[in-house]
Amino acid sequence: MSIKENLEKVKQNIANTALKVGKKPEDIILVMATKTVDVDRIREAIQAGGNIIGENKIQEALKKYQELKDEKAEWHFIGHLQTNKAKDALKFANMIHSVDRLPLVEKLDQRLLQEGRSLDILLQVNTSHEESKYGVEPEKAISFAKQVAKYDTLNIRGLMTIGLFTKDEVKIRKCFKVLKELHDQILKESIDRVQMNYLSMGMTNDYQIAIEEGANMVRIGTAIFGARNTPDAYYWPSEKTDR
Repeated sequence: MSIKENLEKVKQNIANTALKVGKKPEDIILVMATKTVDVDRIREAIQAGGNIIGENKIQEALKKYQELKDEKAEWHFIGHLQTNKAKDALKFANMIHSVDRLPLVEKLDQRLLQEGRSLDILLQVNTSHEESKYGVEPEKAISFAKQVAKYDTLNIRGLMTIGLFTKDEVKIRKCFKVLKELHDQILKESIDRVQMNYLSMGMTNDYQIAIEEGANMVRIGTAIFGARNTPDAYYWPSEKTDR
């Protein structure tokens, strides 16, 4: 199938799942995960109606952005962001999904203050409790949100998580339930400057489950662009290198 046909199929699946759980299909935001996808194919996807690009690696994203910046698309950074790459992320990202520690918050804040602007971010939560996954622990997410809210340059717009890589639907669903519960708890706290507009969860293998559990932003790559040659481990390293 072509990229256009794949994209239409994904959008139809999103719509069907949304309707099944009483949501409006147009309220579910599709982020196209474009890691390892070349610019011509990304351009094809944009022209076919995909309007948000999600990249995992800074250097790869910067290169693609230079070639695609004239296309009408938003750019989200959805991978682990090393502190020393924070300034580079700000060259293209309209939103960062993976803010998970104060040193990164401080680095982003310093740079944004210099540039005189603010940035929309999501807080990443490690709902699967896996050592290899980045993200703040669920038990610390509310206090982390309160800390980040003190930085005027960062607009907290919601939460992000990566579901457990397993075929066990019960375990996958549990990860998404944890994020939805945190979303609801943070809303009840009414923390100044903290909004919970987005729940970014769900990828090619589990986005329909994620929508059923409350996601309104899904990050999909393989179902649109096909299987990648590079293993996921390259983008989600098994050993944490930079905190």
